[in-house]
Amino acid sequence: MKGVLAGRTVLELGSMIAAPFATHILQQLGARVIKIEPPGGETTRKLVRGGPSGTYIAYNRGKNSICLNLQTKDGALVFRDLVASADIVLHNLSPGAARKMKVTFEDCEAIRPGIVFCHIKGYGPGPQSEEIASNPIAEAATGVMFNNRSAGKPSRLGPSYHDQFAGCYAVIGVLSALLDPDASPERRNIELGLYETGLHIAARELVGVQLKSQITGKPEQEPSPEFSMPGYGAYETSDGRWIYLVMLTDEHWRKFCLAAGLSLDPELASLRQRRKHRPVVEDIVSQAVRGSSYSALSTALAAAGVGFTEVLSGDKVLDAQQARNPPKYTNLSFASFMFDAPDFPVSAASSNEGREMSPPLLGEHTVTLLRQSGYPEDEIDRLLEIGAINGASEGDDLWNTKTEKLVLAR
Repeated sequence: MKGVLAGRTVLELGSMIAAPFATHILQQLGARVIKIEPPGGETTRKLVRGGPSGTYIAYNRGKNSICLNLQTKDGALVFRDLVASADIVLHNLSPGAARKMKVTFEDCEAIRPGIVFCHIKGYGPGPQSEEIASNPIAEAATGVMFNNRSAGKPSRLGPSYHDQFAGCYAVIGVLSALLDPDASPERRNIELGLYETGLHIAARELVGVQLKSQITGKPEQEPSPEFSMPGYGAYETSDGRWIYLVMLTDEHWRKFCLAAGLSLDPELASLRQRRKHRPVVEDIVSQAVRGSSYSALSTALAAAGVGFTEVLSGDKVLDAQQARNPPKYTNLSFASFMFDAPDFPVSAASSNEGREMSPPLLGEHTVTLLRQSGYPEDEIDRLLEIGAINGASEGDDLWNTKTEKLVLAR
């Protein structure tokens, strides 16, 4: 099945997560993505033992890689040729780097009038628009980090959700521009800040603080990520597994008590009462869960209609029946390893083509793309010789595994 963006070409100048995640989605929707990388490659190619990280493998599969030195005159000319036949340019370069390498909307629009352009940056319009920001900076600046603490110290969440949300918002912006056949330059010039993305994600919490400030006279925040709801959170079963329970309402509480074989205490019937006696409720729930195996408890909870799931480690997530039937991931090879990479979940809009393609080696498609663009062989050889472009080195020992095996054999 072809995706909704079949026939569209995207140029990505991306590093780390935000831009590569956005173009990953566009590729899953059927677009052809050409990943333009500098000599040495983008950052995530070197994060794990000197080789590609999970980020690179998960979000760059199915793309073409061309290695260009945009700081050279000839590399910049190759980039211009690529822009001339592209539909979309998407990048997360710093504002200064984008201007220096002539990768701005104005530069690309002059080459390809009507192009859709998206720049994911640290901050949108405003006094900090030139500053650089990353995912944890966005978390810190928008209130997310304040309540997420490790040993009392504000800490990042772990996964780079702000980068990924920004990638999703970028896709929405690109699709909205493509949907408008008469899109103005203003609509096609999409500028998206991680900071502004973080503000939108945090809207519920920020408005909630305002609400409580006006009701109680002080800016109260939830004391825990579980919203101070007793019976809401992770609890350990008798066999050492963890189960996550969601009890927001009185009906949730009633169903849990039924499943756990607990008598309904009228003093704990309402949420207000349970919040008042939170330590008591937490002890009741903890004891009930600890007194049962995960298998027995999950069977009873499912029968009673209680919301729950097991808290799984990353190595077990894709073993779950819901993940496997039908498969929510694609099996692909990269270097000497095999990976199960989760797919974009909107299957009705996505493409089956290219899903099993490995992430590209650095510059793997450089020569092929130039040939397709009409470059003669002697010109390609010249560009390679002067370092304006680079091709792939298939013998690269990406994670030093070959070297280590050789050393061990000695």
